[in-house]
Amino acid sequence: MRRAVAATRNGRIGVIGTEATITSRAYDDAFAAAPHVRLTSVACPLFVEFVERGDTSSPELLAIAEEYLAPVVAAGVDTLVLGCTHYPLLTGVISYVVGNTVTLVSSAEETAKDVYRELAHGVGFRAEALPRPAHRFQATGDPAPFARLGRRFLGPEISEVAGAQQRGGGAQQVFGVAG
Repeated sequence: MRRAVAATRNGRIGVIGTEATITSRAYDDAFAAAPHVRLTSVACPLFVEFVERGDTSSPELLAIAEEYLAPVVAAGVDTLVLGCTHYPLLTGVISYVVGNTVTLVSSAEETAKDVYRELAHGVGFRAEALPRPAHRFQATGDPAPFARLGRRFLGPEISEVAGAQQRGGGAQQVFGVAG
C-alpha cells in the first residue's frame, strides 16, 4: 500500500477490513516491506451489512463504528486503509470517529489506479473494434443483495452475479469483474 506509506506522518497505519481479510494477514504481508510502519488491524464485519442495507449514517452505525475503531484511535494512527470495497461508502462515519486529521486510503481506489497504470503502460487498453465485453461479478455473500446494491452504485451493467467459493469450501472475499 504505497499510498498509505507515503501518506503517514507518524508511521502508524491502521487497516480495517472484513474478518476474512484481517485474519488472512494479507495487509501485514504487504506492509512488511515498510519496517518503519506500525500496523493496527481491526475486523469490522458489520460494516458490510450496514452498507448492503443502504445505511451509511444511522446512530446504530455510529455506535458500531466507535466500538470497532477504538483500537485504531488508541493506537494513534494517522492513516487508515479501508480494506473492503464496501467501506468507502462509510467514509463519513469513519472520518467522524477517527478524526479529520486521519488520512483515509481506499484499497479499492488504489487497486483501480494500479490496474489503470498497468493497462496504460503495459498490457494496453481494449481495442474499440472488439465487441462489447460481458461482465461477470462474484460476491462472497449472498449474490442477490450484491446485485441490488451494485446496480444502485454501478448501474444496470450488473446482470450476472455469482457466489464465490474458496478452496476448501469457505467463503472467499472476492468482488470482481471479468470482461
